[in-house]
Amino acid sequence: MFKGEYSHSIDAKGRLIIPSKFREILGNEFVVTKGFDGCLFVFANEGWEQFEAKLQALPLDKPEARQLGRFFIAGAIDAEVDKQGRILLPANLLTYAGIEKEAVVAGVGNRAEIWSSSRWTDNTTFEDINGIAAKMSEWGLSI
Repeated sequence: MFKGEYSHSIDAKGRLIIPSKFREILGNEFVVTKGFDGCLFVFANEGWEQFEAKLQALPLDKPEARQLGRFFIAGAIDAEVDKQGRILLPANLLTYAGIEKEAVVAGVGNRAEIWSSSRWTDNTTFEDINGIAAKMSEWGLSI
């Protein structure tokens, strides 16, 4: 399970350090793809295969289903960790996520996410935490 929040810089070649705790889960090869809210999703290969199978099972006669497949599968790369614990993110994914220099790698359960530092801050202000907390019971969550 991915959890925690780590800040790292992207070097001039587009390489990002993957936190060692996440590398223990991911191994040396895994999948990075476009995610929601302007971030990148990071899946261990097994998790990606399960997700991809669900995408492939969507009905092709539905335009939204085809768009989801294109979004996630066409946007995916097979990432490999180098000896320094870094992966190379291609320009199209860096541009999609708005990542220029500083990034946040965050664990969110079944996947990790890679964010530009500014987008991470914008998406985690939790200004309406009471409203979010009220949704917990609607979704069957309790503490």
